[in-house]
Amino acid sequence: MTPEQAKARIDTLRKELHLHNYNYYVRSDTSFPDYQYDLMIKELQDLELQHPQYGDPNSPTNRVGSDLNLEFESFPHRIPMLSLGNTYSREELQEFDERVRKVTGDEVSYFCELKYDGVAVSLTYRDGSLWRALTRGDGTRGDDVTGNIRTIRSIPLKIHGEGYPAQFEIRGEVIIPIEDFREMNRRRSEMGEPVFANPRNTASGSLKMQNSLEAARRPLDCLFYNVASEQQIFDSHHESLEMARNWGFKVPPFNRLASSLAEVFQFIDHWESARDQLPFEIDGVVIKVDSIALQQELGFTAKTPRWAISYKYKAEQGLSRLNSIDFQVGRTGAVTPVANLEPVRLAGTVVKRASLHNADQVSLLDVRIGDHVFVEKGGEIIPKIVGVSMEHRDQGSVPFRFITHCPECGTLLERKEEEAAHYCPNANGCPPQIKGRIEHFISRKAMDINAAEATIDLLFREGLVRNAADLYNLQFDDLVHLERFAEKSARNLVHSIEASKQVPFQRVLFALGIRYVGETVARKLAEALGDLENLIAADQETLEAVDEIGERIAQSVIAYFRDPLNKSMVNRLKEAGLQFRIASAPVSLSKALEGKSFVISGVFEKHSREELKTMIELHGGRNSGSISAKTDFILAGTNMGPSKYDKALKLGITILSEDEFLSLIS
Repeated sequence: MTPEQAKARIDTLRKELHLHNYNYYVRSDTSFPDYQYDLMIKELQDLELQHPQYGDPNSPTNRVGSDLNLEFESFPHRIPMLSLGNTYSREELQEFDERVRKVTGDEVSYFCELKYDGVAVSLTYRDGSLWRALTRGDGTRGDDVTGNIRTIRSIPLKIHGEGYPAQFEIRGEVIIPIEDFREMNRRRSEMGEPVFANPRNTASGSLKMQNSLEAARRPLDCLFYNVASEQQIFDSHHESLEMARNWGFKVPPFNRLASSLAEVFQFIDHWESARDQLPFEIDGVVIKVDSIALQQELGFTAKTPRWAISYKYKAEQGLSRLNSIDFQVGRTGAVTPVANLEPVRLAGTVVKRASLHNADQVSLLDVRIGDHVFVEKGGEIIPKIVGVSMEHRDQGSVPFRFITHCPECGTLLERKEEEAAHYCPNANGCPPQIKGRIEHFISRKAMDINAAEATIDLLFREGLVRNAADLYNLQFDDLVHLERFAEKSARNLVHSIEASKQVPFQRVLFALGIRYVGETVARKLAEALGDLENLIAADQETLEAVDEIGERIAQSVIAYFRDPLNKSMVNRLKEAGLQFRIASAPVSLSKALEGKSFVISGVFEKHSREELKTMIELHGGRNSGSISAKTDFILAGTNMGPSKYDKALKLGITILSEDEFLSLIS
């Protein structure tokens, strides 16, 4: 390929990939195959590597981020990012309306839109390409976060359509959608990592991460609400947003033009009751004069525009006395402070306990025993303390000191670098950690043993269990005379433990509670390595070759199986009859794949990976967990690991799609 041909192909790929990004992340059009998209990205990466003279910071390949650490430089905003005046009062909205009509007369239209609860950013485009992205900062200067902004796939790197100015700014809010936030926390919990407090703070922290490769792994999104220009481009605000939507920006449809204050109040009332139906968090409504000419006539105060105001919804709060602070130790050793409160009614329930998250939060709030504290439920599952009523504070109160030793076993606590939580390192001698691991082991998604948390606590207190392997030594006679047990409940538990021996290998692996090994990671490891012996023998390189397994997970797996106590427990579980091998196919349908070795990677549309592995074996083929010169085929779905793709190309291994594989065995 000549340089000219490479340039033409690069331009074509970039144009098509920008369009596919827009269709998928803004229009929610999923018709283009992920597999084809991944191949196009890979081809573009290869061409850009071979022809660096055609580099472009706005290439779709830059959305994956970089592992270089960044220092954020600040730049001035061409147009200041002023804050809006906030109000919780309808009377103040009426006063705002009166001030506007004094200048504009009786004819005025308001544009009502949601106030997204995220992190404000301003993006500058030059000649249709993203040039720079700044945070709000102090309103006059902001930090340059362009590298991290480029990783957000709903943000256009190249503008679609026509009619855009040579240079303009567009403002938006970087958010994390609610479901994505819950899923991210679920995965972190599975891997033994501390969960995040709320979407807004997580989005803010993600946007300022120095490593854009890490930022790219966060489910960030961006919702746009204002086109800013030193010249008047449009006649009205709603027209500017409609045009921004046509240019490829994600502008939510939840807005309304109102010709009266009564219609504004209708909009406010509707979303106050319906906001829990939105896919993202809001904290109020923004009301703007729609006419750009009237906006310019109204002008600005020193800090806020006179033509806009935000009406904020009140998060329901309660005032309660803080009686004491307990410390809970989780199965990973993380220590969490929990406030014990005098009962207060909040959001329809009586609240007696509230999270304080970590030592930093306790220090920031300066919470003290005996304080009257403001408690808020908001979108949190567990209520949180958001402030202290200083007027109620006793003169003799003293600052609260975070504990230095584990409240359960007395071990000196540790705080890991870059983590907010304190940890108890006594994993094998700290009772709540031991019980927590057993409770995880018996959970529904793991071994599915029918026993309550109180049952595990009882068995632990009676000295009958100290780790998961002890469960398989329990006999009917050990249980029937215990408190809470009768003959039926004792038999049921014994039968449930016996039935768990049929749970497949991937769930057994998840049940072990290896840090960072959640359901998905356990399944991938089991499928790739096949059995326990291969997993224990695997070195870091072998583990990292598995799809979605990185350095941290690989090191955690290796460390787990090096621990003598863990090795002893796993050996006992194996002797008890648990499944530590992926089940093989019992029959043969054909010899179509005889002598052929397959590696499966990615996510598939028609069949699960387990089904595809079974098909390979039923037709005489052999499954392998890692790519080598002996591999004949890669069966590739969407999100195939890039390291596997590179290695397959280097070794000249044939890559099959799911449909091509099904044709091969038909």
